Amino acid sequence: MSTSQPWTIERIRDALGSPALAQRFIGEINRAPAHELLGVFAQWERIAKDTLAAVERGRQLAPYDARGEDLPGEWIDATERVQAEAARAGSRGAA
Repeated sequence: MSTSQPWTIERIRDALGSPALAQRFIGEINRAPAHELLGVFAQWERIAKDTLAAVERGRQLAPYDARGEDLPGEWIDATERVQAEAARAGSRGAA
């Protein structure tokens, strides 16, 4: 997916990759009041961009993993932080 393409509802939906996540996005966009629509869109645009970046990073690292090599770069275990953020987002009903 080209980064020069404008972000649209369809592009965000496709970039999310997960049908369940895409459905959640569509639901939030459809239920957002007019004055909140841009904020909801921007939030999901960020999530879509982060998802695409993670996929690209995974593609770059896959050959190292396939060869059984250590992955390049410094790695910080952020599992607990990510899980806590996901739990907070789930309790708010927002991504």
